[in-house]
Amino acid sequence: MSLVIAIDGPSGSGKSTVAKRVASELALAYLDTGAMYRAATWWCEHQGIDFDDADAVIECVENMPLEMGLDPEDPSVVVNGRAIDEEIRDPHISTIVSKVATNLDVRANMKARQRAIISDESEGGFSEGSGIVAEGRDITTVVAPDADVRLLVTASEEARLLRRAGDLEASGKLVDAEALRDQVLRRDRDDATVSQFLTAPEGVTLVDTSDMTLDESVEHVLDLVEEAIDEQAQQISEDDLRAQALLAGLDDYDLSDDDRAILAMGDDVLEAPTLEAGLPVLAVVGRPNVGKSTLVNRVLGRREAVVQDVPGVTRDRVSYPAEWAGRRFTIVDTGGWEVDVEGIDAAVATQAEVAVEMADAVLLVVDATVGITDTDARVVRMLRKSGKPIVLAANKVDSPALEGDAAALWNLGLGQPWPVSALHGRGSGDVLDACMEVLPEVSAVAPPPPDGVLHRVALVGRPNVGKSSLLNSIAGSQRVVVNELAGTTRDPVDEVVEMDGRQWMFVDTAGIRRRVRQARGADFYAVLRTQGAIEKAEVAVVLLDASETISEQDVRVIQQVVDAGRALVLVNNKWDLVDEDRQKQLLWEIEHDLGHVSWAPHINLAAKTGWHTNRLARAIDAALEGWSTRIPTGRLNAFLGELQSATPHPVRGGKQPRILFATQAQVAPPRIVVFTTGFLDPGYRRFIERRLREEFGFVGTPIQIGVRVREKRSRKK
Repeated sequence: MSLVIAIDGPSGSGKSTVAKRVASELALAYLDTGAMYRAATWWCEHQGIDFDDADAVIECVENMPLEMGLDPEDPSVVVNGRAIDEEIRDPHISTIVSKVATNLDVRANMKARQRAIISDESEGGFSEGSGIVAEGRDITTVVAPDADVRLLVTASEEARLLRRAGDLEASGKLVDAEALRDQVLRRDRDDATVSQFLTAPEGVTLVDTSDMTLDESVEHVLDLVEEAIDEQAQQISEDDLRAQALLAGLDDYDLSDDDRAILAMGDDVLEAPTLEAGLPVLAVVGRPNVGKSTLVNRVLGRREAVVQDVPGVTRDRVSYPAEWAGRRFTIVDTGGWEVDVEGIDAAVATQAEVAVEMADAVLLVVDATVGITDTDARVVRMLRKSGKPIVLAANKVDSPALEGDAAALWNLGLGQPWPVSALHGRGSGDVLDACMEVLPEVSAVAPPPPDGVLHRVALVGRPNVGKSSLLNSIAGSQRVVVNELAGTTRDPVDEVVEMDGRQWMFVDTAGIRRRVRQARGADFYAVLRTQGAIEKAEVAVVLLDASETISEQDVRVIQQVVDAGRALVLVNNKWDLVDEDRQKQLLWEIEHDLGHVSWAPHINLAAKTGWHTNRLARAIDAALEGWSTRIPTGRLNAFLGELQSATPHPVRGGKQPRILFATQAQVAPPRIVVFTTGFLDPGYRRFIERRLREEFGFVGTPIQIGVRVREKRSRKK
């Protein structure tokens, strides 16, 4: 069934003018039920019927050859082939219309005709439209009590008289104040004996336009209609909505009991943290396997940082939003800080040093059960050179009997060692209190962006395609660990970088493996966190290794972004390794393997050398613009009406589904809800999506099209 908007109200309230404007704005049909009563009055008078003869009046009305034009720009009234639009507006008709309108048999006949028009069952109907705005007496309570939107438009007596006088003057007619008052108010009194329109019954929204201009009244009604449409869109069957749960189907995987316990925590495990610039920064540092990540999880109150009983699990410096004693701050987990190491361990240690430089204060974690090692002593010397405030945490003090081990750490010369058990939470409050004393109220190292907006951009792809290299290239410094070893990145790493004169929040993620079940331990959780990072981002930049054939794994990564509803930018990285033959092959692969995302911006660059990385900002901006595009409801329905007329849905099983009405229920990503008379084939949905992109752009964003099948209302007798 089409969208039905029913508007009732007293004479002179402006309901007719508002209804026509709303119908025009939404590209809907328009029905003036009051004009039908005026036409009946005109017809009876021209047939010489005595208005006091009730039987003669109803017989005349039943045989009246009436045609109602439903175009809001030209709502014609034709009786017996004669257009009588002007004649029925004559004051004489207004004076005598109640003699016909109060006839109960006439009202029954008119209501049946009105229901047939509203239900699109009358000859001519409004099949080419997507709904109707009907206004007049009893429309919200008797004629269309199940309308999608039911309004009672009213106004004060003074406002109504002024408006009616203005209408008469505008049409060049003389205004007799007393006659006008009698015409408007007496008609309301007469009609009120058989109709309810002076007060809003249950389920009908009252709209008082006394102090509103026409434009304000129309805008207010449009807002009410949009709210009603949004409520309908929220009731769409879950079968039409994209599944949100990332954990769906994980029960089939070979998980340990600990894995299942963590997954049972729900979204906390999967969500990528959202950082806020300007908050003070606390860096948690120490040599490998002293419990830094466990302590970070204790501060956060959930298992966020990856923890495993082997050294070297954390590699990058990973930031999380935290709160303690009413104060919000950013806590940074780091990899193990070692000296005189090579390869990836050296890169991890370098990132720990960077974390200290970019922190307002440092929390040094030492294993109290082991005592002071040479590495601990050298780390302390480096920290002293930084000049940052330092709080010393003596970890693994699981009982009072072990507090003596913590006391030995006074020898580090950093002041009081705070005994803590990160695993059990013992003493964690005391060490956090000490951290709050040295943290500033506002960060000196992480100021907020000038415009207050940080778009989140996730760098995703299969392992070793150059995500971390691209982030470092954009930032102009070594922000994250880069190594030829696939799977170097395990946690989503948030970094604020400047690109094209603006600040952005880039998120470096772990490479997504072909199947989650193939990952174990830290890699398993790294992939889950990458999925969460995609969900929290606005734009996902999917990196492809241009020097290698596009794989099934690449396609799966791209599909994951599309399913998440994120804006998408495709990047062919390592372009410096691509020769002419490979370029031709790559074009063929893109056309055949990535044709389903041809709408995504596609750029070639070399992260290692920085070639063409300056093009990334323009591509991201284009994707963000498409992601936030909204089509006005009226324009959308006009477009779909033309589309359906030119290319109707194929007949299936003897029936042809028809689009009745559509609205864009949301942006970011764009979601369009289509109300139809039957299920739309997937091919026809793809056809609609393709034409939407041709007409409105939607560059760089998936479009979600939901279909709500609405059964046709049975005609009431």
